[in-house]
Amino acid sequence: MQVLVLCGGKGTRLREETEFKPKPMVEIGGRPILWHIMSRYAKYGYHDFILPLGYKGEVIKQYFYDYRMRNTDFSVNLASGDVTYHSTPSSADWNVTLADTGQETLKGARIRRVSRYITSDRFMVTYGDGVADIDIEKLVAFHKKSGKIGTFTGVRMPSRFGAVQIDDSGNILSWQEKPVLNEYINCGFFVFEREFLDYLSEDESCDLEKEPLERLAAEGQLAMYRHEGFWQCMDTLRDAMLLNGMWTKGNAPWTK
Repeated sequence: MQVLVLCGGKGTRLREETEFKPKPMVEIGGRPILWHIMSRYAKYGYHDFILPLGYKGEVIKQYFYDYRMRNTDFSVNLASGDVTYHSTPSSADWNVTLADTGQETLKGARIRRVSRYITSDRFMVTYGDGVADIDIEKLVAFHKKSGKIGTFTGVRMPSRFGAVQIDDSGNILSWQEKPVLNEYINCGFFVFEREFLDYLSEDESCDLEKEPLERLAAEGQLAMYRHEGFWQCMDTLRDAMLLNGMWTKGNAPWTK
């Protein structure tokens, strides 16, 4: 099964990092968050990746073009230009297809524009800016059992603010600092049957979360896999600092 990692967004809320590189290339522990996401899938045996590119996609292309050089020792014969590599990176069995899908293209159209590279009857999709300790095998098994065309992963979102309950007299009954809400949001980590491609258009205005998924849900063909573990997106500089802090302390759940 192939894995599409959406890499085309501009990351405007992370402008401190994304002025010169795309958001999937913002680093955690010296490696792009994109590498961390792909490593999660590779842990479960999924090594065939398709990356729909957009904003500063050439940076991602260059990273993978130079990947072996960046991650191994090598010798260069300066007379002939021959290069001898002395080791093989642990991710050497990854197959990565990089495709430019336009600067302003929305996510649904990006998927449709790389459909010619999708050779499997079932494929996975995720965002290029979030890490999680999701059990990919359980996600896939859930999708297969559901019999639906599509499955997305839902996580319970913590409130941005504290919550206070009071009685009619104004007495405080409970105080919770940023409680976890009893509502689920979409964190990505999708599984789709190939027929989902028919719900998409190459028109750059085709947004994955709008008409395609709304239509799939209305037809009863969309399931939600509940993930109660760790998930964190990288939307802001504060998020990037949080994830790097977890890595530095040896507490990076998405690696376990």
